[in-house]
Amino acid sequence: MTKLTHISFVRHGHVHNPQAVYYGRLPGFHLSQEGQRQAAATATVLQDQPLAAIFSSPQRRARETAQILLKHHQDLDVQIHEKLNEVYSPFDGRPIQELKDRNWDAYTGAGSGYEQPQDVLARARQFIAEMRQTYAGQHVVAVTHGDLIAFMILWAKGIAITPQHKGEIKKLGLADDYPAPASISTFVYHTASADEVPRLEYANPTMVSEG
Repeated sequence: MTKLTHISFVRHGHVHNPQAVYYGRLPGFHLSQEGQRQAAATATVLQDQPLAAIFSSPQRRARETAQILLKHHQDLDVQIHEKLNEVYSPFDGRPIQELKDRNWDAYTGAGSGYEQPQDVLARARQFIAEMRQTYAGQHVVAVTHGDLIAFMILWAKGIAITPQHKGEIKKLGLADDYPAPASISTFVYHTASADEVPRLEYANPTMVSEG
């Protein structure tokens, strides 16, 4: 019998952003104290899991979250993986209110050279394929960003990959409308088939820790 392969996407924790800008791929944005607390709650949930590897987006907020997860897995190192990066969009550094006014749509009218939802999904699935080959039958954690996780959830549930649908995952039976900070979205594979659609497990450790 093939052992189950678990790939857990963890969204980074809350970010210190006093200027209220859309930070995207801008350097230097780190976890707030709340974000550190959120990541610690996730680390506690994962502490008894026999993890084979911990990967992270290159962004500082993701790397800091991944480092906190290492607290209970000190035999591992954080491995940086470019396919886990934040969405490449033209809005970096713009007031975050602009994105709110667009219902968090960083894609429509973005122009050539910037990512569209299918581009983000494609690299997420490339990462998944690499992990399934390298860590078959094991559990891998990847710290990444909300849109990448949301698009993977939509794909696993057979829903169209659109900016509009990414904030409606609660309709699919999940606890949140959008992947919460430090939430865990685990994609479980039962076979080695490249065409397998995984089972999805979603958890928000911060919600659990708050009772």
